[in-house]
Order: sequence, then structure tokens, then C-alpha cells
Amino acid sequence: MNSTEEKKKLFKKLESLATEKRNSSTLEIDLASAGEIARLINAEDQKVALQVEKKVDVIAEVIELVSDAFQMGGAYFILVQEPAEGLGYLTRQKCPPTFGTPPEQVEGFIAGGEAAMFVAQEGAEDSEEIGAEAVEEAKVAPPDIVCGLAASGRTPYVHGAIKEAAKRGCKTILVTTVPAEQIDLDVDYLIDVPVGPEVIMGSTRMKSGTAQKMVLNMITTGAMIRQGKIYENVMVDLMLSNKKLEERAKRILMIFSEVDYEKAESLLDEANGHVKTALLMALGGLNLEEAKKLLKKNGGFVRKALLGINEK
Repeated sequence: MNSTEEKKKLFKKLESLATEKRNSSTLEIDLASAGEIARLINAEDQKVALQVEKKVDVIAEVIELVSDAFQMGGAYFILVQEPAEGLGYLTRQKCPPTFGTPPEQVEGFIAGGEAAMFVAQEGAEDSEEIGAEAVEEAKVAPPDIVCGLAASGRTPYVHGAIKEAAKRGCKTILVTTVPAEQIDLDVDYLIDVPVGPEVIMGSTRMKSGTAQKMVLNMITTGAMIRQGKIYENVMVDLMLSNKKLEERAKRILMIFSEVDYEKAESLLDEANGHVKTALLMALGGLNLEEAKKLLKKNGGFVRKALLGINEK
């Protein structure tokens, strides 16, 4: 801020935010035993899911939005306010190995760049221009979606990015943990989860971080389910990028079919590590080309492909 007046204005805004108020339930936490501290934090955390529950309708709309964008080849961009939370980065890292998505489909931006995950980049989140530049540099365009994460709902970096995305014709989302009436940013989808004062005043990595992670998990997992990445309730589109995932893939084949370990390994080798294809081969008695063709015909959904076999 360049003037005393601007600083006072920011001070008043912060003072009014629910995330910056004191929690009446934890006023004596500094005198509490370890057990009491754990119970107090747990009691506050339990309130988070109840607040998220109130937003399932708009979250469902966003799940469809993201799924449709993926179908059209769009990316789902995530902007992060708090480097310490790193929620966007975590989501970006986990989607390719667990859902077999291309790395560019889910991106994580952070104020101050990747270095801010480890060392605070002073002032980066205070600039709308830096946020706008991040979107510009990524060449964001429809059907890409920009989702901002801001506990306070007012982070300039996130505002700048969302405004730039809107100018480019992209759909925008804001996930915040203050009530909607405290938000002065136009977005297509507002997911406000007012968790109330934190256990420790202003420590938004706690309830606010938990709420944002729950919402992000619902959006990304929901969109992946809608893309056929799940069979029953199991991830069957793994990218076999490490030994753990290789063994999980074999276990999946053994769970759903009567093949043994060696046969599961052989089917995966034949399917070039593509779990859904190997699964269809095991369950449908298909060869590689038949399984690939049927999977493509059914949009990547294993269950729909199996129903097609059974209807013949």
C-alpha cells in the first residue's frame, strides 16, 4: 500500500472478515493441556463439513462444468492464495498418476511462483497485475476454467487472475471461507463456505484450508468420475509411474476378475499399462483391439462397456 489511507482501508476490511475474528470457544487454548487442545481443534473441524454440505448444489454444477471442459479439451486452472497450503499444487500433482490425466489438464498457480511453496515471496499476493500476468502467460482461453482460492475472498493476486480470465471469456470460480456478502468480485460460480473464526485467529491453514481442500476434492474427483476414470468406486485409470501404482493396478485386476498375480501382470503388459483396457480384457474375454475399441465406443466408461458386452 502506498498511503496511510489505503492501509487504514485494508485494516478495516480485515477487521470485518469472519476469518480474522476471535473464536469464543478457544479463548483459553493457551492454557489448555495437549488433550484439550486436540479436542478443541477437532470440535471446530467438525463444523467444516456441515458448512460444505450447504454448498453441494453449486459444487455439483461446478463438477459438470469442469467435466464438460475436460471433454472439450480444456484445462482446469487453480489459483492459490496461501503458499503454505499449496492446495492447487497438490491437486495438480495428484491428478496425473491417480486419474491418468495429462499434466496440463489441471494446473496450479501460486502467488510468487513455485518458489513460494518453500520461501515466502513478499508482496506477490498483493498484486492484481501479477495474477493477471499469470493467466496471460498461460494463454488461458475457453473452454479453460479458472478457479481462485482465497480464504478471505479478497486476495489481489486471485482477483487479478479471475478478472483476466473473465476478459478472455473463461468461466470463473471462487472458493472462499467468508460469507458471500463479503465478496466484491464477480464470478460465474461462488462457493462460499463460511467456517467462522479459526481456532487461532487468522490461521486460515486450519478450518479454511480444510474447507477449501474438501471442495477441491469434490470438484476434481467428481469431474474425473464423470469422465469414466472410476469403475464402481475404484480408480481404474492409473498412470503406472511408480512401483506402488503398478502393484495397485495388478490388485485391481485381481479384485474384479478371477485372474491371478501372474495373469494380471501379463494383461497389463499386453495393454501397455492401461488398466481399463486390461480390465476389459479380463472381464470380457476380449483381445487388446476389441477392448480398446469397446472402451472408446463407450467414452472410457468400463461399466458401460461391460453392459454392451452383456447385451450382445
